[in-house]
Amino acid sequence: MPAPATITPTIVDTLYEDALILADEARMVFEMAEAAPHADKRDSAGRVALSCEALRTTTRMMHAMAWLLNHRAYFAGDLSEFQLRRHGRLPPAQPNAEAHQLALIDLYTRDLIDRTKAFYARIERLDRAWRDHYAMQPAAVHRLRDRLGKIYSTG
Repeated sequence: MPAPATITPTIVDTLYEDALILADEARMVFEMAEAAPHADKRDSAGRVALSCEALRTTTRMMHAMAWLLNHRAYFAGDLSEFQLRRHGRLPPAQPNAEAHQLALIDLYTRDLIDRTKAFYARIERLDRAWRDHYAMQPAAVHRLRDRLGKIYSTG
């Protein structure tokens, strides 16, 4: 298996631009859907499903953008590696909607939701690769603990 690609400022900047475009599209789509006159006021289930997905989608994109902004700050020297590792965690993905709720939403909006999920999955893979690359090796910690234990047990 090949080693994961290194996260570079160029990758982060490109993904950030993509995130801005996708978040703006989501904002426009959900704004237009909410502003559209509802012919049938009995379609409350559809409005609720749309509102729930709007919240999930915007939360997903804001988490991705925050992660990207933290990495941009790291590459700009505004955050240390320690600060990034401590405060730059990507939250778990939003739960998926149930199929019957998604069926109440138009195809274009469902496609947009799927694209934001795919984008978030890309950020999750990068985050996992970055954390795995910089993870403390437990073997080194255990060796140090063993050495300290031997020193104190013989002393």
